[in-house]
Parts: sequence; structure tokens; C-alpha cells
Amino acid sequence: KKKKGLRRQAFLRNAGEGSLDMAKYLMGIDAGTGSVRVALYDFRGQNRAYHIEEYATTYPKNGWAEQDDKGWWEALTKAIPECIKKAGIGPDNIAAITCDATTNTLVYLGEDDESVRPPILWMDVRATEEASFIDEIRDDYEATRFYKPSFRADTMVPKCMWVKKHEPENWAKTKTIMEFEDWLNWKLTGKKSVCMSIAAFRWNYDDKNGGYPIDFYNAVGLDDVVDKFPKDIYRVGEIIGNVSREAAQIFGLSTKTVVVEGTADCNACMFGVGGVRPNGMTLIGGTSTCLLGLSEEDFHVNGVNGTYPNCMYEGTSLLEGGQTAAGSILTWFRNNLLPGTWAQEAMNKDMNIYDYITEKAKTVPIGCDGLVMMDYFQGNRAPYSDSKARGMFWGLSIGTSTAHLARAIYEGVAYGANHCIVSMKDAGYDVKEIYACGGLAQSDFWMQMHADIIGVPMYTTVENQSAGCLGDCIIAATGIGIYPSFADAADSMIRVDKEYIPDMEAHKEYQFYMERYMETWPQMRDIVHKTVDHNNK
Repeated sequence: KKKKGLRRQAFLRNAGEGSLDMAKYLMGIDAGTGSVRVALYDFRGQNRAYHIEEYATTYPKNGWAEQDDKGWWEALTKAIPECIKKAGIGPDNIAAITCDATTNTLVYLGEDDESVRPPILWMDVRATEEASFIDEIRDDYEATRFYKPSFRADTMVPKCMWVKKHEPENWAKTKTIMEFEDWLNWKLTGKKSVCMSIAAFRWNYDDKNGGYPIDFYNAVGLDDVVDKFPKDIYRVGEIIGNVSREAAQIFGLSTKTVVVEGTADCNACMFGVGGVRPNGMTLIGGTSTCLLGLSEEDFHVNGVNGTYPNCMYEGTSLLEGGQTAAGSILTWFRNNLLPGTWAQEAMNKDMNIYDYITEKAKTVPIGCDGLVMMDYFQGNRAPYSDSKARGMFWGLSIGTSTAHLARAIYEGVAYGANHCIVSMKDAGYDVKEIYACGGLAQSDFWMQMHADIIGVPMYTTVENQSAGCLGDCIIAATGIGIYPSFADAADSMIRVDKEYIPDMEAHKEYQFYMERYMETWPQMRDIVHKTVDHNNK
């Protein structure tokens, strides 16, 4: 109650007396890989409106991925006003805004606050050599313990090492390094800051042991990187400030509205489906998959990323699994392997193409007649943390059909998720149930397959397709004192929709193929690494 009172007082100081009684809505801004989604919810979690605007990704080289912050800006200037228009409310009705975004997506700003180079997207793994160098010295630095067995090339340190080495002029011109989420908060408030949650998640920031690991940064040649970070650091749920006058004019917002610190997009989704208490598990299935849980105990083991101290709130540490490519593999299949007859038949039946692919996959038995797909199309996030890993199909025969390939993709992604769950169980974190959101959660077929392979019940929520935005609003509601804790906010704002109970007979049948999946990469690792190294010369 004391915390709630203090938050309410802080909100009123920022927004003005009476504003909490006038404002009935919260805004969540969820900046994903391909689009920004803006949503408005009331204090009970009822959706009033949402709007989506897309932006592009470029892939200059194999393993690279970049975006344009001008594209972000254009999407944001459309999405926020459109959402408010759809809701039919005035800007003074919005009490608070919280943002989330993909991470580690890095922005490099010059003296003029313009980008000196395109932002490097979260899925970019160009910094494999830099990550390998870190692995050579990892035993000397505590900060490396969050990523085992290998340091992740998609995180801040290797990426900054790469820019400093390969683009020294851009590095010298860079005055500010910030995350996409920090960029959103800056555009709304005019204040540059660091999200502590994302810093713990991807910058090796350790709130329990002094913050930034200066000794580690110095050892990898980033002795000047902290000087490029914004000075102010905010925890999840802390008020950053009010919407600036400039932002209010551009977006159609009110300067009385406060901006509350958010987190990474995957973590916001975790909160948005109710993963706010220790010992739970959330699966976010979209372009990639993330498996996230909160532990009251810190542990650092091979196969599980984390645990990241106080990443979401004090007294808990975040643990993480998942893969860099999941739904994107199905998109790859659609773009490159989809038979023309399938596309025509789907059109004739007025079916969504992915629903049609699912119907074809259902015609193939469990195990795809011996065809196994490895889902490492953009490296491996867990349990190997290997940026040089690559995807593959094995078990092909003359009898293999396109439907076999389709089902193998569905199964391979689910095997990849279960491999992470197995690693967590080996570390002592036993998953009993999973809440899911994202594009994967729209497919009853894929959800049931995950439940059958993993062997635990799975659930979706009413707002699972806007889980990031709802998670943002749960954070905002707690930040301004509507609820005393994230758990109280989640209990009041989230509703369960569907339940998927595992078929244990199917679970037993899948286990043979699951074991073959887990045996594959250790035997293929050296061959694939040699090929990747050759192609990257």
C-alpha cells in the first residue's frame, strides 16, 4: 500500500492533481521485428483500440539484419494518432504510456542526434568473431556467466566491438548508444535514458554487483562505451517523465500523460500473459521464440541463458531459452518452397495460406517418416548459444513430399522449444505449465503439437496477440499506483482463453524423434562451423 501511495503521488506530481480520476486508459507501444503495435486498455485490461504500422528490415549480408530509425519514426507517427482516433477518446484520457521493443537492437547517434549508421537489429549475428574472442577470456570475467556455454553474438558487447573495429569512423562519431526501447522513450519524453531491464538482459549489467561490468568492457576494447550510454537508468515501472510538448504535438498526446519505463518486447509479452510470478514459464512464438521464467534463485549453467538479476523486479532473476528463427522458418518455406498449386488451392478455398499449409502438414504422421528439421536458421540461441549454427533437414528420401517438409518445420520448432525446457529442468527449474502468445499461439495445431512434445499443459489468453501491449499496460498501471504490484495488475487485467492438454500417447511417440533432434547438432557442429567460416571470409 505504501508503494502504491508513493507511485500515485509521483504520478500526480507529474500529471497534475485530478488527472488520475480523469484519465481512464493506458497506452502500450510494442515495437516488434516488423511493425509497431499501439494499443489502449482500461484499468481492467479491456482493449479499447489498437493500430499496427509496419517497417522494413534489410539483410545486407548473410547473418546481418538492419533497420532504419526513420522508418520507425514514420510508423510511430501514424500508429499513435490512429489508435487514439479508433478509441474515440481525448489525449487527456490517457494516464500513462509504457513501451517495449526488440532487443538487442542498437541505435548509434551522433552529436546531432541523428543515426551515424543503420540500427543493428536484434537478430544480427555478424559479430561471431567478437563473441569467439570473448569466449577465449570468459573464465577471467564474471560478466560472461549470463551466456553459457558460448557468448551470444547478438548482444550489445560483441556488436559494439564489431562497429568499433570495422567502422571506426562511425564509432568515433557516435555520442549516444541506446536500445530501440530507449529510443521510443526518448522520442516521447525528450529524455535519453537506459532501461535497466534491457541492460541486465543484453548489456551484462548486474544490479546486484555494481552495475556495468567495467573490467569486462575494458578487456574487450570497449573502454569508452559507458561514456556513450545515457546517464539515467530506470527500473521497470519507474516514471521517466511526462510526454514532451513536441511529442504531444506530433502524436496527438497530452503533456499530462507520463511515460513509465518498460522492458524488452519478449519480457513485456511474458507479463502480458501473466508470467509475473516466480517458477512460471512463458512461450512467445513469433519470428523467433522466447521461453522466459522468473526464478528466486540465481543460477548460471550451460544451456540456459541468464539468470539476469533483478531484470523485471527486485528479488527475482530472469531465465531464458528459445530460438532466433521460428515463425520466420515457416515464412521462408512460404516464400521459397510453397508449390503454386497450394497457393491456388488456398485461394480457391478462400483460406489463409498458413492455414492451408497446416492442413497439408496434418496429412503427415508424427515424426514425418524420419525427416527432422533443425531450426538453427539464424544461429542457436539456446541451449548452445552458437551464432555459427545453421539450420538443416535430414532424413530426406525420394518419398519425401512438400507436406513432409512443412510438418518437419512445425515439429522442428517445437523440438527446439522442448530442448530449452529440458535444459532448464536439468538446471533444477521444472516447468509444469506454459502460457503462450504470439503468432504461434494462433495455431491450434502448433500449440497442441508443443503440448504433446513438451508434455505439459499450455494456455493462451484473450489478449495473446496483443500481449506485449497489455504487458506494457500492466507495467504502466503498477507504475502509477493503480495496482500495488505487477501480480495484482496481472490478476485483474488478464483472462485465460484456451487450454491445450498433452496427449501422452503422442508424447511417447514424439520422444524418439526428440532424442534424434538433440543428438544432431553435436555431430554436425564442426562441419557447419567450417562452412560458415569459409563463407564469411
